[in-house]
Amino acid sequence: MSTTKYKALALDLDGTLMDSNKRLSEANKQAIWAAIDAKIAIILASGRPLFGVQPVAELLELEKRGGFILAYNGGNIWDCKAHKLVYKKEIPSNCITNICEVANEFDVAPLTYYGDKIISEKAHDEYVIKEAFCNNAEVMQIDDIPAFVDYPVAKLLIVGEHKKLLPARDKLLNLNGNELDIFFSEDYFLEIVPKNIRKDVSIDTLLLHLGIRQSELIACGDGLNDISMIQYAGLGVAMKNAYPDVKEIADYIAPSNDENGVAEVIKKFILQK
Repeated sequence: MSTTKYKALALDLDGTLMDSNKRLSEANKQAIWAAIDAKIAIILASGRPLFGVQPVAELLELEKRGGFILAYNGGNIWDCKAHKLVYKKEIPSNCITNICEVANEFDVAPLTYYGDKIISEKAHDEYVIKEAFCNNAEVMQIDDIPAFVDYPVAKLLIVGEHKKLLPARDKLLNLNGNELDIFFSEDYFLEIVPKNIRKDVSIDTLLLHLGIRQSELIACGDGLNDISMIQYAGLGVAMKNAYPDVKEIADYIAPSNDENGVAEVIKKFILQK
């Protein structure tokens, strides 16, 4: 039996739990199962859409063993065992037209999600294809996203070269900064979510629901959108492959995502072996 002071483990997926080929290693899987057996709440905290995280949750058997998905950087929280959403927040519909118009103005590609597909006005853009690869998803060409979207949207992305995304970000902040949070998860991925949707904010909501204190959380990540939860956690962990800004604020640097870094964190701080 573990005597760890920690009761929850939040894990980013890409660049953290998953290796560079987007695969879940056997070592990481077995370590997570051992953590669950030690009564640790597992939270898969990702910028991916819900459908992009669920295959990883299935590999980890979270529907049977228990665990949570924090998708869209926190726009949805899914209870795997109960098979239900415990939290959701959507982008105001009036913002979607501005997002797509600004993307077109700066020659970058807007995208969002429809069912288990990615939709974009530039379906063949190389960065749209990167997002599709991350989620193992098909891409649908949509000529007019605002006209097509008649359903709640938790997140949009604008993707492209960083130098083009910077002025797009600044213009959107001027137009809709009171209604949206806009930030980079990668240099080429500009994430757009409802105001006050970040990994730390949504994890705080979930921990309150679970009766777990902030100090009892370990959070592991590598990307710029992981900084908030790493700073928030009782123990903030950056992977060796993380952005320099992420490593700078972390309490601990773990081995890389290709070296089973998550398994090492679980053994060191939870299983204490």
